[in-house]
Amino acid sequence: MQPVGIYSSAALLWPALVAAEAGRLTSDLAQDLASLAAGAAPGSEVGSRRWATRNLVTLALPTMRLRDFSTCGEGVPALVCAPFALHRATIGDFAHQHSLIETLLAEGIHHLLLTDWRSATAEMRFFSIDTYLADLNVAVDHVGGKVDMIGICQGGWMALIFAARFPQKVRKLVIAGAPVDLAVESAISIAAKTVSLSVFKDLVALGQGRILGQRMLPLWGWCDLDSAAIREILQLPGELQSRSAKAREARFRAWNATTVNLPGTYYLEVVQWIFRENRLAEGRLLALGQRVDLAAVRQPIFVLASRDDEFVALGQVLSSKRLVGTADRHRREAIVTGSHLSLFMGRKTLSDTWPRIAAWLRAQSPSGRSRHRAEALPVQAA
Repeated sequence: MQPVGIYSSAALLWPALVAAEAGRLTSDLAQDLASLAAGAAPGSEVGSRRWATRNLVTLALPTMRLRDFSTCGEGVPALVCAPFALHRATIGDFAHQHSLIETLLAEGIHHLLLTDWRSATAEMRFFSIDTYLADLNVAVDHVGGKVDMIGICQGGWMALIFAARFPQKVRKLVIAGAPVDLAVESAISIAAKTVSLSVFKDLVALGQGRILGQRMLPLWGWCDLDSAAIREILQLPGELQSRSAKAREARFRAWNATTVNLPGTYYLEVVQWIFRENRLAEGRLLALGQRVDLAAVRQPIFVLASRDDEFVALGQVLSSKRLVGTADRHRREAIVTGSHLSLFMGRKTLSDTWPRIAAWLRAQSPSGRSRHRAEALPVQAA
């Protein structure tokens, strides 16, 4: 599967994209008006919204719904900081045997929550990185003021920023598949620095202050995945043609079609500050009024990366272990095979590697509880 990232493809696709988008804005406005008449919000998510594991929305904030998957409420809660880039947070709870949430519950992480980021409406177009950090802080306070934070993909650098900004509120830190040091070259990091910033600003303008996920999906190369590519992501045997495998493929296609819209302000900050200027890795990022110094992060940290990740270079992920100030004896890493999405959806990675991470999280846990197998029950998202 060859990636066609927004950053790497923008220079070539931009003229055609402008022509195509100009004609779509009028029709999109008409569709939004029709959606309003039907009771839906403009720019709301489309496609499958199912969760694999029973959960409750325990807190609703402007940026997120805080979903609680807990089987008990004792001990330091684990909070999965989901990515906010293209797809919904169901990336963390995709399906039975392909769910990070299910795996963590089964491996004894009984007090477990997840950030379900809301798709940006027009009213949210000025939300910034600070907006999301502030609501993340409220969510952590809501569950007791201290968490084990599990940042996956772009939720990883958000988790690092939070841990540096509020060190007393994070007990342990897991960073999985997250781009941190963008001085390490990859197709995305190179293109993010070479494509004019005006291109990204124009993309926001075309979305009337937002980045619209449905327009970005084709540029990531995930629109026309064949069965073999999906089996590779989910780490299903290539010869498996069972009814279950076909159902997983159909579920993945529905999940993949579900995109979120991003606030333009947040998107441009991520592009400029994180990807182009590398402020986080270089200690120059301001978050909620203070400079973020990753050397101030001293919590135990476990870093998970894939050597086959088609979007995030191995060194970009492993840099988080190098940049923090955690004592060497409290730093762990695991390098696996598989695609980017396999880190969170792949059956093999979930069964072979995440139990080790869960055991690390449980170590010296105040609750000291033993493992408990939790049943995954399908629910419809609220």
